[in-house]
Amino acid sequence: MLYKIIEITSLETLAIRHQVMWPNKPLDYIKLPKDNEGRHYGLFLEDQLTSVISLFINHKEAQFRKFATLESHQGKGYGSILLNEIMQIAATKSLTKIWCNARQSKTNYYTKFGMKVTNKTYVKGGIDFVIMERTFS
Repeated sequence: MLYKIIEITSLETLAIRHQVMWPNKPLDYIKLPKDNEGRHYGLFLEDQLTSVISLFINHKEAQFRKFATLESHQGKGYGSILLNEIMQIAATKSLTKIWCNARQSKTNYYTKFGMKVTNKTYVKGGIDFVIMERTFS
């Protein structure tokens, strides 16, 4: 299936973020205070927004947040295509590090992208998270 990745607005990310990440919480729960400062990307299949990710660059580091793929399209590689694109963007911007707050249950997924588990963990909404990072030389 043909896909395209384009920069989108934070508002365009909300429906997928909400549906995939925290469907039982109010919509405001998945909004980020600094959404307007981030760069947001979407993977489209045909004309359907299927996967979203938000990138926040601060000096030489970047954090990606609110990475979500529609449940009906999970396990088909589309999220991986989008995350690879974010890693390429990080590399071309000469960043030293990219990191994320990963659900503990997803750490094996992120290690495929060169990310390593740190010793920083926390719990939000009853879910265990760990900070994962990848450094660039």
